[in-house]
Amino acid sequence: MTRPTLTPLYTPDRRTADQSIMKQYINWLFVKKGLYFRNYDDLWDWSVTDLEDFWESIWQFFDVQGHSPYHQLIYRPNQEDMIGTEWFRGSTLNYAEHIFRHRTTQRPALLFGSEQQRLTSMSWATLEQQVASVAAYLRQQGVGIGDRVVAVLPNCPEAVVAFLATNSLGAVWSSCSPDFGTSSIVDRFQQIEPKVLIAADGYQYNGKLIYKTDAIYKLRSNLPTLKQVIWVPYLDRTNDLITSQIDHVIRWQDVLDTPAPDGLTFTPVPFNDPIWVLYSSGTTGKPKAITHSVGGCLLEHLKALALHQDVRVGERYFWYSTTGWMMWNFALGSMLVGATLVLYDGSPGYPDMNVLWKLADDARINHFGGGAAYYLACMRAGLKPNTALSSEFRANDVGKLTHLRTIGSTGSPLPPEGFRWIYEAVKSNIWLISFSGGTDVCSGFVGGNPLLPVYEGEIQCRLLGCHVEAFDENAKPVRGELGEMVILEPMPSMPIYFWNDRNNERYRKSYFEEYPGIWRHGDYIRITERNGIIISGRSDATLNRDGVRIGTGEIYNVVERLPEIADSLVVGLEQPGGHYFLPLFVVLRSDFTLTDDLIDRIKQTLRSQLSPRHVPDAIYSISEVPYTMSGKKLETPIKKILAGVDVSLATSRDTLRNPAALDQFIAFTTNQLKHK
Repeated sequence: MTRPTLTPLYTPDRRTADQSIMKQYINWLFVKKGLYFRNYDDLWDWSVTDLEDFWESIWQFFDVQGHSPYHQLIYRPNQEDMIGTEWFRGSTLNYAEHIFRHRTTQRPALLFGSEQQRLTSMSWATLEQQVASVAAYLRQQGVGIGDRVVAVLPNCPEAVVAFLATNSLGAVWSSCSPDFGTSSIVDRFQQIEPKVLIAADGYQYNGKLIYKTDAIYKLRSNLPTLKQVIWVPYLDRTNDLITSQIDHVIRWQDVLDTPAPDGLTFTPVPFNDPIWVLYSSGTTGKPKAITHSVGGCLLEHLKALALHQDVRVGERYFWYSTTGWMMWNFALGSMLVGATLVLYDGSPGYPDMNVLWKLADDARINHFGGGAAYYLACMRAGLKPNTALSSEFRANDVGKLTHLRTIGSTGSPLPPEGFRWIYEAVKSNIWLISFSGGTDVCSGFVGGNPLLPVYEGEIQCRLLGCHVEAFDENAKPVRGELGEMVILEPMPSMPIYFWNDRNNERYRKSYFEEYPGIWRHGDYIRITERNGIIISGRSDATLNRDGVRIGTGEIYNVVERLPEIADSLVVGLEQPGGHYFLPLFVVLRSDFTLTDDLIDRIKQTLRSQLSPRHVPDAIYSISEVPYTMSGKKLETPIKKILAGVDVSLATSRDTLRNPAALDQFIAFTTNQLKHK
């Protein structure tokens, strides 16, 4: 097995570490609480063993404004069960109110760019006025505490305004990206019986305008609980077609004209009330409607963004996302700590792969985030943003990503070569934050640390308050070995429930079936000797050869370094008689073919760099790997399809970024996989 490198790619200098918010928090704990910690490991140990004092310190350090005091910090109906845990009982608060604590005339609230529009800004005054008007209109429609407002919007200012207005009333938000299929959106929104739908006429991608008017009409017909539709003519400001097709519809501009004589007000709700509903991918069944709490997300986002990403007042925060991915919700949290949120709508590869790096310069972004798949695509395209931007903008001395302090990566594990590419091709002194969590907590379990170095292929630390361990086959914590990622103690941002989940049956099955009372997250990880984390892929897609578990990410890391290979997918198939068949599917770069020589070289490389157990039984050429909307390889559904499960039962095409990629695997089952 390959061992992690011992030489860091990046080490924070003394000044950077001392000025970090994490260091300020450590100093505050010493002054205010009399707590002294020798290092981050000691701090982490305290945060997961003294949960009440730790989470109360987060409340106090960030001066959380409760409208009523809490009388019990943690309530667990059953000490052997995380489900039903309540936090800060008695307290009431509002998430949006904490965002507007940072209103100012000194900097914009939002920056927005798209394929069709140059970078523009929205002031805090404009944001406040628009949120107040939308909230006033929603209130007129009877929207109040607990009511659901759903949206099908691009990543644009209207989406941020709509969320803040919804949340200011104590209502529950839920959004999908307009690139989702209509049936996929219906499967999500029908579960939560929304009162209001906010929908755009379409979105832009790869130089094309994709209109969704007909899809929104069908969506409206399948949501019988809707009282009103707010129509956002995003692509065509004169597009009023839908207003003549359905009843109870109003244009966005008319909503913005709603008088709000009392200005923007905030309705406090109990800490454990729902803030939004997010959804599982739905690739293997009906999407789970994962419901999070207002207070849980507030505390978690303050902790993760300020302490672990060091986002400071006045900085600019960007994460490439759509409104259908939890990173959109997480990025909103940057406004809680006083950052200006930067939004972008469009393809990361149009008109070329430098578009987001140019955005980083134009918008003077300090914190830049994206999916690991994006960085790997840049690397494989031979992109060198530091050279290309410096050459293009040398005349006015920009284009060197001068303002950029951090680069964030999530969605799937970033392999070692991805780490190296960022330091070689983007910025040599950047702090790279590999971050992993999920929709399940709308945040991360493991991620960045401004006090620690960055090692190739390794996530820096377990986040404070996240009691992450790696379990072996005997459910015992291990170090330096692959194991199941588990969380041993509850967190405030864990779901309060799944919507319409009777007796928490789906909730319990999703996380607590394997280890009762212990959260099994589904990742296969190794905790290193320095307490960093290496994620080797999803444990439900883990390969098991001769009783030895193998993370799929290990194979990808090796295979995709070969110059002929653009992408790959590996699955393990149980065969009659106890046999195990391991096929590897590769996407070849242009001008290459899968020759016997290349097959032998792939196998030899895996054997020498990993082990004989990592060598596939057969290798096949495919045109593309199927991906979910959030950039994850479709491993488990493909395994089911290859095992003969009907594709309609294995996955939903509407949830995929490239659904046509499934067809080649259906053909494989028809022709039977053969050793090659």
